[in-house]
Amino acid sequence: MNDDNFFSINRLVEFGLGVAVARQMTESMNQALSATRIPGIHTPPAAPTLHHYHVLLDGKPAGPFTEQELSRLITSGQLSKDSHVWRPGMAKWDKAENDAYILRLVALSPPPFSAEG
Repeated sequence: MNDDNFFSINRLVEFGLGVAVARQMTESMNQALSATRIPGIHTPPAAPTLHHYHVLLDGKPAGPFTEQELSRLITSGQLSKDSHVWRPGMAKWDKAENDAYILRLVALSPPPFSAEG
């Protein structure tokens, strides 16, 4: 028997064992990772935060107003950057221009229509 053939078979067996060990390691790692809880991976997304604002209209507090109602007030000109607004969580009434959420609504609201162009 030729010794070169023996070493070739020996290398083939080593290769086969190496593949089997690698497969077993991969499976055990996958099982361990799947058993690990990753915070937030299976929790549903949080419900969108509803902003309900109170607005000073003609010097009197009014509201609470939803996003759609605030947009209408902006479009009609009743709510401007100088209007005072308040929502739960705010320490005091503040100008609308200082509130990022109101500024976003202003940017998304259409400008007043003018027939003159």
